[in-house]
Amino acid sequence: MIQTRRPPAGGAAPQRVRIIGGQWKRSMLPVPAGQGLRPTPDRVRETVFNWINHLVEARWRGLRCLDLFAGSGALGFEAASRGAAQVLMVEHHAPAVRHLQAAAARLGASQVEVRRADARIAARELARQGERFDLVFLDPPYHQDWLEKMLPECAELLACEGLVYAESEQPLDGESPPAWMEGWDIVRADRAGMVFYHLLQRKSGPGIRA
Repeated sequence: MIQTRRPPAGGAAPQRVRIIGGQWKRSMLPVPAGQGLRPTPDRVRETVFNWINHLVEARWRGLRCLDLFAGSGALGFEAASRGAAQVLMVEHHAPAVRHLQAAAARLGASQVEVRRADARIAARELARQGERFDLVFLDPPYHQDWLEKMLPECAELLACEGLVYAESEQPLDGESPPAWMEGWDIVRADRAGMVFYHLLQRKSGPGIRA
């Protein structure tokens, strides 16, 4: 996700990130310069996609994915590389959109659609159209209450076996979770440095493991 803030401890944001698995394994994705960008670190993506792979029993084909706040596209392209049937990337920052479109063309990623839009507006429009996704990536800017704003929108977009990947600056599974987490179960959670990452599922629906 594009954002203006200092990069995390350990140095500047990388200029490129790599796809970890699937048909485009080791392919590099450029990180647009100019605005601050916080691509999900390799080790976090490796853990998260291992979680997802286990939960879907390696059945990526047929999955529909939505990558809100797409940024470098690291999450969405990772899903497409592993065989997801459709990946819709939503990003508001024009230079990042151009990078995403160029990367999709270079990889021949016909299942990837890049859409320039505000994430919240796009989510509401998709819900009105009756679109449903098996997996939603939600990696918004920190310290702007985006998870609180976007999780209700994501709940309207999830298929009955859907999962949300949520990345944040604070744990969502602590002793006093935020009130807006009331409708969600945490399927998996971990931490890497200052990054807290989670797989979420609506409490009202059946699990992807069912």
